[in-house]
Amino acid sequence: MNLIIRTDASIEIGTGHLMRCLALAQVCQNAGYQPIFMMANAVPVLEQRLLSERMKIIRLSASIGTVEDAQETANRAKELNANWIVLDGYNFGEQYQQVIKSYGIRLLFIDDYGHANYYYADLILNHNIYANEAMYPNRDVDTELLLGTGYTLLRSEFLQWKGWERSLCSKANKILVTLGGSDADNVTLKVIQALQLVAIDELEAIVVVGGSNPHYEQLRLASQNSQFPIRLEKNVTNMPELMAWADVAITAGGSTCWELAFMGLPSVILILAENQRAIAQKLDQMKVSINLGWHEDVSISEIALAISDLLIATHIRVEMNQLGQKLIDGQGSKHVFQHLETKMLKLRLACSEDCQLLWEWSNDPEVRAFSFSTKPIPWEDHVEWFQSRLHSSNTILYIGVAKNDLPVGQIRYDINGDEAIISISIDKKFRHQGYGYKLIHLGCKKIFSNSHISLIHAYIKNDNQASIKVFSKAGFKKIGITKIREYPAFDLVLSRDNFIGD
Repeated sequence: MNLIIRTDASIEIGTGHLMRCLALAQVCQNAGYQPIFMMANAVPVLEQRLLSERMKIIRLSASIGTVEDAQETANRAKELNANWIVLDGYNFGEQYQQVIKSYGIRLLFIDDYGHANYYYADLILNHNIYANEAMYPNRDVDTELLLGTGYTLLRSEFLQWKGWERSLCSKANKILVTLGGSDADNVTLKVIQALQLVAIDELEAIVVVGGSNPHYEQLRLASQNSQFPIRLEKNVTNMPELMAWADVAITAGGSTCWELAFMGLPSVILILAENQRAIAQKLDQMKVSINLGWHEDVSISEIALAISDLLIATHIRVEMNQLGQKLIDGQGSKHVFQHLETKMLKLRLACSEDCQLLWEWSNDPEVRAFSFSTKPIPWEDHVEWFQSRLHSSNTILYIGVAKNDLPVGQIRYDINGDEAIISISIDKKFRHQGYGYKLIHLGCKKIFSNSHISLIHAYIKNDNQASIKVFSKAGFKKIGITKIREYPAFDLVLSRDNFIGD
């Protein structure tokens, strides 16, 4: 199962697009996918990082963002039988997406500020704190939005630190400087100069630079001439350890902000690119970080003062630590992957070979607990029921199958005139992964398209909050309370007129 990731990295582009794609690639790889990075250009050291993690790389010949680029990417994806193409970069606009979708390939678009005139992608991921639906008014009706920090992509080296607690003592003297992989304007040098004005005893710093930073030699000399120890690190692979070591960080307003928040490291932000402004301002407003503003407008002395104040203000650092870890929980990559999986869900009609599978699903203790008949179902009774429903013109029974035709759940419609009653169950291995919503949506789309049904009822026990939530998300509305057998139940309905299909 191949996953194509189309992104680039350079001094001008930076390294953030590629590194967050690596986070998604890692979780997909762990689930059995082969991530393949397609790039028109990249930094050699980053290519080595990908290869070290068993990612494949294909170099493209077309110019970045052109129709030829899109066609080359789509053709190679077809040759490789890719399940998805992931796009991450500001050069991929409306026409590029349209070309990809014309090849019949699923598309995930990782975005930051809604730069395209129109979106044809199956999924749009914007994990920034300011992301909202209004940023994407022009999109296909079936495009699903994954918005906000709940979808933040963190690489596996960070996830290993989940649950770690930072010791926040009154003596803070360790500073981490990390201003992106390229830092074309050499703001890192300005920060090193500012640190020389910080009057804190036993001060020490680690300055991290990327492989595409063109100012390394200048930074090396500045570090050597510092009045306190500065360790200059290039192409680090242990960033979480460095964040755990530090008391305070100085960073740009890019993806590193989410890593710092996850690690609970208080930070001061300098804006190095216009697309970082909204992140920096929002994090400052939420008191997760301190935003100093556009780097050219901030003096060396102002940087020094902000760092000094934060080092001595223990109560502020404690608050930043708690708010940051509350904001980023480390589950984002997993949530994005679940959406990739559920988008591949298909329906097929049940057949006689499904009899035992449905019996096992029906007798799952959790399914029985929320059913209107809680007793276990004998095999003989199930076989008789299944055969009668399988051949009834008043019952439609689908099996939901994921990749490799793996059954994940069932959905049934019992028809009476122009109305139907819906019931679903999900295999316990696939619960809480979004399959319930997708199964309902696909099933209702099919039944409204292929039958005269105009209204669908879902009868759900009052205490089954999980089912009420997923049916409500799928568009069902509560119209009242009824009684099924001896149990009170909500009556939720979905009409053909109110159904929002693809």
